[in-house]
Amino acid sequence: MTRPLQITVLGATGSIGLSTLDVVSRHPERYSVFALTGFSRLAELRTLCVQHRPRYAVVSDETQSLVLQDQLQRDGLATRVLSGEGGLSEVAAHPEVDVVMAAIVGAAGLKPTLAAVRSDKRVLLANKEALVMSGALFMQALRDSAAVLLPIDSEHNAIFQCLPPNYSRGLAAVGVRRVLLTASGGPFRDLAPEFLADVTPEQACAHPNWSMGRKISVDSASMMNKGLELIEACWLFDARPHQVEVVIHPQSVIHSMVDYVDGSVLAQLGNPDMRTPIAHALAWPERIDSGVSALDLLQIGRLDFQAPDDLRFPCLRLARLAAENGGTAPAMLNAANEVAVDAFLNRRIRFTEIASIIDDVLNREASVPTDCLEDVLAADRQAREIAGAWLSRNGR
Repeated sequence: MTRPLQITVLGATGSIGLSTLDVVSRHPERYSVFALTGFSRLAELRTLCVQHRPRYAVVSDETQSLVLQDQLQRDGLATRVLSGEGGLSEVAAHPEVDVVMAAIVGAAGLKPTLAAVRSDKRVLLANKEALVMSGALFMQALRDSAAVLLPIDSEHNAIFQCLPPNYSRGLAAVGVRRVLLTASGGPFRDLAPEFLADVTPEQACAHPNWSMGRKISVDSASMMNKGLELIEACWLFDARPHQVEVVIHPQSVIHSMVDYVDGSVLAQLGNPDMRTPIAHALAWPERIDSGVSALDLLQIGRLDFQAPDDLRFPCLRLARLAAENGGTAPAMLNAANEVAVDAFLNRRIRFTEIASIIDDVLNREASVPTDCLEDVLAADRQAREIAGAWLSRNGR
């Protein structure tokens, strides 16, 4: 019998991390948890360590690591606790690890995800910012390695499933006209734009279909999440921005589609549960039980589609602009959005000012080509400084 695959879960206490561990626990003969990481939810991470008994755990700083190490020792665990960016990269690149779930939200996930790629792991990519910030560098690192990259976002996973195996030859070469990214439209898809300035963080986080963290829930409400996915799709599938179209689909049953030149449109359908793409990527090219119930189309009854409204969702327009400009523009877009969303969640700005901050950053700093990771990180820092200055002038 072959040994179970050793899995590191970056971002174990988030929704993707928890869903990953749920799938893994259903197949103990196939998978074993090697390392779990969490930023500040020590209690939750401790519980997960007790449940899954990893060899390593990683937290944000040394003080937290000492606290968790003491707790786990009292729990009778031999788990070693590491900290910081170095600890994240260590468990992502460890020679005994086979699979890395990259589910850290935001720019913090970039370096450990790159470490996993450069160490030839099977990388399950849920951290879209890694590609948004450093797409060219990331894809070059992938080509230079023996790593396997599998998308976890439900939309990109759906596209992956609908493309032919040889799509790396180029979309035109395999008869693809365009890819269609579906979007739920979030909680404000039917709200008149004039009311958006007064929505609260609680309303923005109340997603109608998916259970997600607060940051990604706000991104879904603004449709910046779909804008980041557009940029990510361009890198994953070697598509130009004009080949990626966003379609609002309120039921979130069709996760995305691929339109072929012969008129065929292939779609991947399923209940809105992230365990489906996680199980697909964990077992690919095989299929395993994910714990997700079977889709009942008769109960759903109808599938609706509409075009996104630029007036209601200016973040989507800004993301497409950044994709077209390339270079450091996507990294600046992402950094400005992270600052703006944090400010909105802390009630320093209105919901509509998220787009205002991003627009200001993109207009104040010209995009330049990225030749190395430091170029990307410098653009990230510069964008955060500009966004911070906007908040100093205009924030509450």
